[in-house]
Amino acid sequence: MRVPKMVKNGFNSVLQTFAGSRRLVAVRNSGTMRSPKLSPNHKKRTKTILDQFRNKHAREMIFGSFIRILSLYEGSDGEISMSSSEFAEKLEGLVAEAMMRDHVPGLSLAVVKDGKVIYARGFGARRLKDNAPATPDTLYGVGSCTKSFTALAIMQLAQQGKLNLKDPVKKHLPEFKVGKEENPITIHNLLTHSSGIPDLGGADVEIVRHLGIDEKWVPFSSFEDLMLHVNGARDEVAAEPGNRFFYLNEGYELLGMIVERVSQTRYEYYVRDMILRPLKMNRSTFLREEFEKDSNVTTPYFMEKKDGTVVATPTVHPIDRLCNPAGGLMSSVMELTNYLIANINHGVFEDTKLLDSVLMQEMHKPHVQANWATLFGKVWYGYGWHMEDGFFGHMLVGHSGSTGVSSANVSFLPDLNLGVVYACNVGGAESVSLIPPVVLAFLMGRDPLKEIPVFEIEKKMAMLVGEYAGYKGIVKISVVRKGGLLFMEVKEKLAEQSLALIPESDRLENLKFYVPMTGTRTAAEFVVDASGKVDLYIERYRFHKVK
Repeated sequence: MRVPKMVKNGFNSVLQTFAGSRRLVAVRNSGTMRSPKLSPNHKKRTKTILDQFRNKHAREMIFGSFIRILSLYEGSDGEISMSSSEFAEKLEGLVAEAMMRDHVPGLSLAVVKDGKVIYARGFGARRLKDNAPATPDTLYGVGSCTKSFTALAIMQLAQQGKLNLKDPVKKHLPEFKVGKEENPITIHNLLTHSSGIPDLGGADVEIVRHLGIDEKWVPFSSFEDLMLHVNGARDEVAAEPGNRFFYLNEGYELLGMIVERVSQTRYEYYVRDMILRPLKMNRSTFLREEFEKDSNVTTPYFMEKKDGTVVATPTVHPIDRLCNPAGGLMSSVMELTNYLIANINHGVFEDTKLLDSVLMQEMHKPHVQANWATLFGKVWYGYGWHMEDGFFGHMLVGHSGSTGVSSANVSFLPDLNLGVVYACNVGGAESVSLIPPVVLAFLMGRDPLKEIPVFEIEKKMAMLVGEYAGYKGIVKISVVRKGGLLFMEVKEKLAEQSLALIPESDRLENLKFYVPMTGTRTAAEFVVDASGKVDLYIERYRFHKVK
């Protein structure tokens, strides 16, 4: 997608553009989900897909295409400007660029403002076999975006007086054996990932099993298996309840069990009847049979490299009943806009009140500091939502999700009545994951290129990568990028090394780094002259960038 140019007079001008842009009509093509068996290169593929699943919160700095597109619209005065008629085209150009970079077959995107959908569009193919288009109504697996639905179900039951967030988990699940009697793990702890229990790998077991790419041989097919798995981890508990954040999928699976016990209704049916239907999310479902009967669903794809070529292998939605409360919902961006509106409106959608406004605000309140941060500052976790308190002076509430073969994000700015949701049919789409903050920043009248730190960092890192040579080319090194870090690689006959260049500042303000080496810390500094030539000073050497 090309990111739209910054509008000088900000918010209202952009909204006029969105209001004038058409929503693409959903195309309902017939077809069913294919589930061919995947090729057996198990270890490599399993590592890849689990990395995609586990790294859904990470925002590595790999967004060069965004910078390239954004810079096309920057004026000579350094500001971004454009007419309203250009907005949708440029937004869509940036989406397309991100999809190409991440090898995403299909993606859907929607934006809401003041209770209305102001933009919705599908991009690419929901199914490659017959090139069926993705639309705003295409159903995707949304992964951990499901967690806020589970949290909302718990809050509804609390409002009805059927449970208390301070209740020990054991009160509703007597078979739960983890924790101390004098300081028990509570429902609040499960909601906020503050139980003290680290990740137990249950989601990994289920995903690779359904995809047919590996088997861990862990019993994980029933609620009894889940309880056995969790109770067996009593010695894994690493902190007292409330003292440390550990993102725990099993915690939300236990919450789903609590919903069933307290409501005496199967979890999937409770969420359908008490949340999805009141929100007119009538096609959203947890049930595979309903998903596969729908005429407008995505085919999830596992992306892998074969002989240097990226190959998209069609597969299945890899979540079932056991993990549904943690990540099993399948929905469309259009139906999720109803959910966004309800959250922004403190629990109200049209004439329906899902939850008391005080309790809804409690869900969006920072309860526990997460163990990751963004360049905007600290990240907190509420009840099924995470929040950043420094997003251009506003609280950004949201959640990402990945099943390893599909991804989604739902984000909103409560005080601006603005939200964005996307979903796509691959996992680990890092460039695509930047779409929500870029869209929101743009709609706030900000310049993403200059004000979202990752872009300036990306630009600097790209400038430093290359081949370097010392005096007369006697000593040569390379500066390469691996993930979010730069490495200095030496390939000489007398020495072959790969050394991490650790930045002294998160935003690379001064281009100063250091190299940790066997008990020492060696300074490394890049210097860029007025003409753009780059030198690297490290220990006794001065290297010139030559390529």
